[in-house]
Amino acid sequence: MRNHDFKIIAFVFLVHLCLSGGTRQALAQAEKGAYPAMAPVDQYLIADQNSEIALARSAAPPAISDAAEVMVLGKQGFTTAVKGTNGFLCLVERSWGAATDDAEFWNPKVRSPICFNPPAARTYAQIFLLKTKLVLAGKSKTEIVAATAWALDKQEPPPLEPGAMCYMMSKQQYLNDRGMSWHPHLMFIVSGDAAKSWGANEPGSPIIALNDPEERATVFLVWVANWSDGSPAPERSTTAGFFSDTLPILSQRSAEFFPPTNSRR
Repeated sequence: MRNHDFKIIAFVFLVHLCLSGGTRQALAQAEKGAYPAMAPVDQYLIADQNSEIALARSAAPPAISDAAEVMVLGKQGFTTAVKGTNGFLCLVERSWGAATDDAEFWNPKVRSPICFNPPAARTYAQIFLLKTKLVLAGKSKTEIVAATAWALDKQEPPPLEPGAMCYMMSKQQYLNDRGMSWHPHLMFIVSGDAAKSWGANEPGSPIIALNDPEERATVFLVWVANWSDGSPAPERSTTAGFFSDTLPILSQRSAEFFPPTNSRR
């Protein structure tokens, strides 16, 4: 595994050859925002490990998260703090869980508790763990994009498994400066650009779709009525506009990364 990580990090000197001009322009625009560069590493860490474990577990109901593996972030990356027994993986994502052209990619305030089900833990979560290693190695956004693409081409991490999904139901979550805790929701992850086949983002549809071409997946978000502790969530009408400025951006990125072809996985 260490050799694999070294190969990925060593690869990034070729990144500018791997990206289109449009992608580089989008990254440059994101770097002009409130978070143009990575903050000191300590700002992304949670000093008390037990607090981070509790926050990670708050992503899902206790019946799920109490038996899950829990990982915590250190200066060298995520490590397992609690071994699980049910195949789920819970951790607190930081801001680089977003796409690299997101204006808050470096926001040190972001704390996004998430619990991956077994198929997602084996596949989708590994992309975030890889990005974390690249971030902590000091790689730029451009290098992260290219290294992630290289790893996915090599199927390291392995291809997304059917049935991959995640819980994000923590009342303590801070997703970004716009939405803050937003709303408890479930996420279903499907390979490629699959929004239309789910009827997502259509008027009256309860499903929000976010294409992430960098990770070659579509993430479907479905609101749920309660936080993981059982308390009621905000009314849907108070949160409906959260992604209003995000969807057009993702649609544009999707067209660039997902050309009309049947070859992508």
